[in-house]
Amino acid sequence: MDKDSKNTMDSPAIRNHLKVAAWLTFFVLCIEVVGGILANSLALLSDAAHMFTDVFSLTLSWFALKIACLPTNEEKTYGYHRIEILAAIINGLVLALIACGIFYEAIQRYQNPPTVNSGMVIIVAALGLTTNLIVIYYLKDSFRHTHDLNLRGAFFHILGDTIASVGVLIGGGIIWLTGWFVVDPLLAAGIALLLLWGAWNILADALHILLEGVPKGVSIAEVKRELTALPAIRDIHELHIWSICSNIYALSTHALLHDNKASQFESVLKDIKELLKSRFNITHSTIQFETRPCEKNDTLCDIRH
Repeated sequence: MDKDSKNTMDSPAIRNHLKVAAWLTFFVLCIEVVGGILANSLALLSDAAHMFTDVFSLTLSWFALKIACLPTNEEKTYGYHRIEILAAIINGLVLALIACGIFYEAIQRYQNPPTVNSGMVIIVAALGLTTNLIVIYYLKDSFRHTHDLNLRGAFFHILGDTIASVGVLIGGGIIWLTGWFVVDPLLAAGIALLLLWGAWNILADALHILLEGVPKGVSIAEVKRELTALPAIRDIHELHIWSICSNIYALSTHALLHDNKASQFESVLKDIKELLKSRFNITHSTIQFETRPCEKNDTLCDIRH
């Protein structure tokens, strides 16, 4: 694990930021639930549901970071970093379920729009927007210096909720000026779509990591090209790149050396590791050196079922 990644995962400051942000969001969530019920506003309750997912995401991110700091052992040789991915999947599924519930209720209300207390909607939405902006400012440095999937997911949760709060605030103003109560379920449906979009992105990223997909921003072809450009390397094959979690990348490959470089494997290995770390942020690598090309159907050179 590279030093920067370790510092990111172990940083008490980031965990404290997540904890404070979760409490601030939970406070406004409670106000929005009460305000949504009193104002009879589905849009406000939808925004509260979005805020619930924010609290859930922030709490899961804090928990995942804490668990990921546990040391490795003989059974968990990579440690507990994959907890981050499991937390992200739970987060995405909860988002999707809440979005479907909101969308269903929005359809019912669109067919028969109820009366909405627009004044209360405006006040509560403004409070929610203010809190979201405070949380975004509070988390911006942590987000800027990490690749962690849950931290990024939590940040985008808050960003999405900020957009939703702006929409609810504008919708409340429209209802107050025009009396068009149908705006409320339309806003709720829009927030539900925003939640579904967020859920899809989180689940897609998490499943990509679980399926040992190549990390985003890393190209197999480019890695192979850079490695074969090293003077000692004749060929690279059986190249695999995957993520242990969203900010720790691993690689394994077979490196065929030129005959005159076969005795210099230690210096070649050092060059490879430095290249992988500096160029691609790959900090875990396993290199098998070879002095002759793999033969066809060689089980040591090809993974087969």
